Amino acid sequence: MKSRQQLKSEETKEKIFQAAKHILQTEGYEKLSIKNICEEAGVSNGSFYHHFQTKDDLLSYYIEKQPVINPNLLEPPRTSDDVKSMIITVYQNYVEYCESLGVSFISNFYTPKNQSLNPTIRTKRPYPIVTVEEYLKKAVDSNTIRLKYSLEEVTTDIRMLVIGNVFEWCLKNGDAKFSENMERSLHLYLDGLFI
Repeated sequence: MKSRQQLKSEETKEKIFQAAKHILQTEGYEKLSIKNICEEAGVSNGSFYHHFQTKDDLLSYYIEKQPVINPNLLEPPRTSDDVKSMIITVYQNYVEYCESLGVSFISNFYTPKNQSLNPTIRTKRPYPIVTVEEYLKKAVDSNTIRLKYSLEEVTTDIRMLVIGNVFEWCLKNGDAKFSENMERSLHLYLDGLFI
């Protein structure tokens, strides 16, 4: 059971999260400052920094909040088809999460200015690509699959495919077959990936 302090801390973190989400949806990334977030949430700067190191750390939290598929709980792959299926499942999960946040939020979240998306500096939070990378490593280590390219190159390719699908959905203001497009493009890539 959580203490009163833990519950209050979670409540404050959620207020900050919702305030930033509202600013992103209504005013865009340019207006997303720690000052504006704190004013919107009705919290102090100290409260913000108690929960998040930077604005980009807060934005990483959006990815962390999605329904997670823990790579340690995923069934060990028996065949290359199992591997493909699981990767697509992870990203269908992400499509649903993006849709739940809405086009307006995701359009403002996916900007080159958002350093939480930078794979070279982000934390090891449960990003879909981290889940996929760990799952692919398991599959390679168990000799279930052999990759034509390095694990880093493969996860970079997958990440770029996913971002392309997200941008397409945003550019068409949600009027794209997001789930179908994601599945098709991942299938096309994955079908030619294993040796």
